Amino acid sequence: MAERLTKAAARNIFYGGSLFFFVVFIALVVHSVNFAVTNGGNISESATHGKRLWERHACFDCHTLFGEGARFAPELGNVWLRYGGDKDPVTAREALKDWIKNQPTRVEGRHQMPHFDLTEQDLDDLVDFFQYTSTINTQNWPPKISG
Repeated sequence: MAERLTKAAARNIFYGGSLFFFVVFIALVVHSVNFAVTNGGNISESATHGKRLWERHACFDCHTLFGEGARFAPELGNVWLRYGGDKDPVTAREALKDWIKNQPTRVEGRHQMPHFDLTEQDLDDLVDFFQYTSTINTQNWPPKISG
């Protein structure tokens, strides 16, 4: 066995390794796209409007959604589940709407969520958005149900 790496062997290792990792890269891209297509896309018009409300009122300035946001207020990616939406959707819907309508709570010593003058339809759409986010496969993120 030769003690030195020849030019031809180095070239073959480079091209072979490049081809191998390019194939691995393409396989990972295909897997990611397939995962994204199968776990998303079925969003209703009302949930889309709720997402627009989320953005318009800059809820991410205080809240997080799947870990993205300001981390000042609770995580809202699983708020539908925390309010029991998987067990009793009607009660969860009303509880979430009431919570949003009754802000700020004016509890001494707590930071206050501002009052947004939302219509009943806006509140329903926002809750539909929260319900939609609870169906996304986040692969157990965030790790705690409390966010």
